[in-house]
Amino acid sequence: MGQHRRRSSRRHRLLAPSLFTALSALVVGTVVAGTHGFNLSDASAAGKEARSTRAVAPATSPAATTAAPASPAPAADTTPSTTPSATPTPAPTPSATPAPTDSIPATAPAAPDAHGVVLGATAPAPADNRETATVGALFSGSVGPGNHFCTASVLHSATGNLLLTAAHCLTSTDGVTFAPGYRNGSAPYGTWQVTAIHTASGWSQKGDVDEDFAILETAPSNGRKVEDVVGGNKLGTDEPFGATVRLYGYPADAEAPNLCTNTTAQQSAYQRVIQCPSYPAGTSGGPWINTATGDVVGAIGGYQQGGDTDDTSYSAYFDHTIAELYDEAEAAAS
Repeated sequence: MGQHRRRSSRRHRLLAPSLFTALSALVVGTVVAGTHGFNLSDASAAGKEARSTRAVAPATSPAATTAAPASPAPAADTTPSTTPSATPTPAPTPSATPAPTDSIPATAPAAPDAHGVVLGATAPAPADNRETATVGALFSGSVGPGNHFCTASVLHSATGNLLLTAAHCLTSTDGVTFAPGYRNGSAPYGTWQVTAIHTASGWSQKGDVDEDFAILETAPSNGRKVEDVVGGNKLGTDEPFGATVRLYGYPADAEAPNLCTNTTAQQSAYQRVIQCPSYPAGTSGGPWINTATGDVVGAIGGYQQGGDTDDTSYSAYFDHTIAELYDEAEAAAS
């Protein structure tokens, strides 16, 4: 059941070693289209997170001075809630790819051209607008082909260093970097080290699918904050289920993001659903950007960890739960 009445959150830091050490023989280099998630407590879990060797250990308390032994991540509750929800790691290392000095050109279009868009059709996202530049891939290890495992996007904030993704994508920041606008092995705007993960209490305690969203902190890269370079998308909450959105996501077996525009629907009390083809493993965390407001109103995740087929994607509904999480993440990042 969702815990939308909860008001508490947890900031994850100093995470324990990855559980993937014990499972590496099963999952190294494996990407299964249409079966996109991999929950350590349920090897059959579906979702749109690419299987990889990135760090996925559960977090210790922020006050801990030594890493706790690894324990299984919470089992994802794959039953959508019928009631409303309410929270959410080590010192950054230098980026593997030095950040360039250029930012998004002031003359770049704010968003993809909507003229002639066919609803429900998927194509590579354009590389010449500011909205697309806010979307990037999460990497484990070096930034390059085959190393990205989920999608994230920059959230507008006073601190200028926050990202949005799915909570099921990662539980450790070890070696995790974000490359906005990544294409074909290149990070045109630079890379940013992920330093903290914030998730809602329903997710951190029991893997509530209605709280499958996370806000990440990033460290400055070459003295620059990520939002100062590529901009950010405002968080939209309590918006209608029938919104038309642009859906972005990096397939694990591709080196550029997909883009599809379509109208969302209500899958359950706290889940959105959208029909867009070709959103397989790796697209988890991809933002749903309202075409009318420009706000980000969802992220691929939630029910079935975002969907167990390539053509149907889900998102937890963004209400006061993520709004409170955002406020707490922004305060922690200040």
